[in-house]
Amino acid sequence: MIEIGMTNQIKRAVQPEWTAASMKSGLLEVLATPVMIAWMEECCMDCVQPELETGRSTVGTQLNVSHEAPTPVGAEVTVNCFLREVDGRRLCFTVEAADKGGIIGRGTHERFIVDSVRFQQKCDRKKEL
Repeated sequence: MIEIGMTNQIKRAVQPEWTAASMKSGLLEVLATPVMIAWMEECCMDCVQPELETGRSTVGTQLNVSHEAPTPVGAEVTVNCFLREVDGRRLCFTVEAADKGGIIGRGTHERFIVDSVRFQQKCDRKKEL
């Protein structure tokens, strides 16, 4: 059962292919913002997926995130999420990422529960346009 207050945590060590320079989101060898955001989405998705009915999934629909500090290659990043609101199929999370130096990013993330097959079929119809 999906309930307010659910939490999740993931940990990742920054690899060279996840830097701003490698991802083309900047020129420096620091954790790329798009990677940090992907980890935040992953953390939220993993938080609720085990509680969903078979054939259901969640999709990200909104992000409001700040990337406040750099993280070097090799450093470990911990991402935490907290489910703060459930409104029907709409799920709202608070997210936070940190390394040994403290908070590196934080914000909010919204996901919607969908029927996986119907959602994919709807998307695939765009191939015919």
